Amino acid sequence: MSEQMLRSVLEKLTCWGSLTECTAPVNPKFEMGAVLSYYKSEKPILFRNVTGSDVPVIGGLYGNRQLMYRLLHTEAEARFDRILGAIARPGKPVYTASAPVQEHVITRGIDLPAMFPIPISNEKDSGPYLTSGMLAYRDPDSGHTYIAVRRFQVNGGNSINVLVSPASPYLQEVLQKCGEAGKDLPCAVILGYDASLLLTSQISSSRYHLDKYELDSALRGQPLELVRCKSVDLDVPAQAEIILEGVIHPHRVGAEGPFAELMGYYSAEEDSPLIELTAVTHRDRPIFQHCFPGREEHLAYGMIKEAEIYAALRPSVDVRDVNLTAGGGHRLHAVVSLHKRSEGDGKSAVLAVLGAYKDVKHVVVVDDDVDVYDPEDVEGAIASRFQAGRDLVVVSGALGSPLEPSYHERGMSDKLGLDATKPLGNRPEYERAEIPGFDRSFDIHRYLP
Repeated sequence: MSEQMLRSVLEKLTCWGSLTECTAPVNPKFEMGAVLSYYKSEKPILFRNVTGSDVPVIGGLYGNRQLMYRLLHTEAEARFDRILGAIARPGKPVYTASAPVQEHVITRGIDLPAMFPIPISNEKDSGPYLTSGMLAYRDPDSGHTYIAVRRFQVNGGNSINVLVSPASPYLQEVLQKCGEAGKDLPCAVILGYDASLLLTSQISSSRYHLDKYELDSALRGQPLELVRCKSVDLDVPAQAEIILEGVIHPHRVGAEGPFAELMGYYSAEEDSPLIELTAVTHRDRPIFQHCFPGREEHLAYGMIKEAEIYAALRPSVDVRDVNLTAGGGHRLHAVVSLHKRSEGDGKSAVLAVLGAYKDVKHVVVVDDDVDVYDPEDVEGAIASRFQAGRDLVVVSGALGSPLEPSYHERGMSDKLGLDATKPLGNRPEYERAEIPGFDRSFDIHRYLP
């Protein structure tokens, strides 16, 4: 079995010259978050000298789109078929009796804040949070295992809260069933995973009803290696860094939040289910995984939604690319490029995007000569190809995302679509200047090493 999970990622990043090591003292309270957010979580940084702990912390791993493609062994134009193919044809994981993540097993005297340097990221956060933790649980009815990155408020000792929001209907349903049956839900929190598992975790459980470990085995192109937990009936990735085993008590809740997440806005304090940790297992010399809130997980989430939007558009228009932008939290703003075949394609694309994914508020549709990842190029298309009187689509009072503040005024969102495509035909006024022999991808380092 080839290497999987975080250690494999760090080896690749080191080989590519893409890993930065910080040896200066860094406090996990605020200071670490300031460093990661300065680079917009797009620079992987390994903090070697963390105040108050001898455990190093890795952050900024999966916030860079191009690095994500490289870690997934794919390219921008190939990612849609890769993701949709895994959903259509899941694989099978493999199992092992012993695993690196169980080199150390702690079942007594668990005190999470004393064991690991758990950061506090923003001023009004209610306390330290696990922001990269991936919750794993098994559906008692189907037997499928589901995983999703969630936020976990660390209360001290062996107690943490898990956020279970309306955006997680499947987990809400499972917890309701467990509560009605008077049972706790065995669970695990995974830390130290790779890009494939992160991307898999963002595929909707309620939409596809597929075992996430089987999805991951297809997405990564090889079986995911699993091991049975030590204290609960659940399987977890064998080569992860840290596993927190425990049970969710459906009827036991505690105050969780406030916490700054999507686009830097605070969520309110609410009651969330409590997890009682029953065991902590980890590798020798574990590396603690952290992400500054609202970046890495949201890029992966956006990549999955981009694939779903692409699939929704493909039957009606010749779609070329989809970008859920970083400025819109990788969910609220979409830029779509297409090869225009009919004059109605732009508006059809706008309506299809809004119908495919309720969180999107604003859609810009451009021609395939516009780079959907270049805000200046997109703005240029709006400036030169869009007329509000004929190219604007407005939809009032639609479903929206409860994660953005203006939604809460009415519990609805108003939607906006901009058809910034040029008219069909050879129109000389729309011809863009080009330098022959030098497209966007030419190697500038040939001239300026």
